Amino acid sequence: MLVALLPVLLPALLLLPATGAGAGTRAAADTGAGAKAATAADAKPVVTLSARQAGKGGGITVKGRGWRPNALLMMLICGRSTPDRGVIGGTNSCANADGRAVTTDAKGGFRKKLPVAEPPVPCPCVVHVATVTGERADADAVFVVAGHPTAPLPKEGTGGRLAVLATARLEGDSGILTWFGAPPARRLVLTVGNLGSAPVEDPVFEIGTAHGVFAPQWEERPWRGTIASGRKARIELPVELAAGAHGDYQISLRYGGKVLVEQPWGVGRPWGVTLFWVLLCLVVPAAVFRIGMAVVDKVRPRSARAPARSPARSPRAPARAGRRRPRPAAATTNPPAGSADDPAATTAALPWFTPDSAPSGNRPTTKGQS
Repeated sequence: MLVALLPVLLPALLLLPATGAGAGTRAAADTGAGAKAATAADAKPVVTLSARQAGKGGGITVKGRGWRPNALLMMLICGRSTPDRGVIGGTNSCANADGRAVTTDAKGGFRKKLPVAEPPVPCPCVVHVATVTGERADADAVFVVAGHPTAPLPKEGTGGRLAVLATARLEGDSGILTWFGAPPARRLVLTVGNLGSAPVEDPVFEIGTAHGVFAPQWEERPWRGTIASGRKARIELPVELAAGAHGDYQISLRYGGKVLVEQPWGVGRPWGVTLFWVLLCLVVPAAVFRIGMAVVDKVRPRSARAPARSPARSPRAPARAGRRRPRPAAATTNPPAGSADDPAATTAALPWFTPDSAPSGNRPTTKGQS
């Protein structure tokens, strides 16, 4: 019986190992692909430099990998910074005028040349690369600016440590004056907690305002009060932009050199200013035209200024078409005979010739005369 079933079972036995091996290979391939994807997702952005030291006026090539594809980045040389503590003082410690922007490729890499410039603060220095838009990401690489002074970093505080516990928001509304170019103003409201072991007294925050791809401008905002260890507090800080500001802005809150909050703010255009300029462009030409016409009227000759006028009609007896004027009444006194006003003269017979006064050639003859 086994001999009879052998031709049927043999092909199945031959295919079974191959099928198991193929499934195992596919499973291993899927596992490897998943591991690569997880590694790529967990990888942090990396920055490498073509040289670790250069003098002012030179240049270095900056390379990066592990960034988001097609992301816009900003490269800066910053002082008073280390890769561990980051850029102390924010972009105010960087040579912003000599920075360069670069866009990553489809694989998240880039290559760009950066001119060497001296930062406004002493070294230690780094080449700081950070994203401009989207999810925040940054990376630092140690760099030495030859000939630039150096100074020790400030001591890191070991007391209280503030962290944001709730989503920050901008509160407030714009008035009618903002529509005419007044500075837009809001209040940044957030809840912070002290995660350190010591209380925080009168903390000094920094508010940064950035427009478009430009670096934020930081201003100090002190807050009066004490946040005990393990406690939380509601913070309200004023935020104000320049007069006539409009467009998309990014509001940032920083404490102890660390950015705590980033909040977008869309500011409408001050259309009242536009309306004012449109009216000004219409009123000024009209006023100039009126003044010019008045000057011309004063300067031109008097004869051309006063043209001949048609005789005015009497307002009491206006002329009417199709109506005859009444005849004057007849005089009570008799006019002299033979005058034009004599009724007899006007009713005289027509000048027919009488028989006696007829011409001789045409005088009729009577019977019996020869």
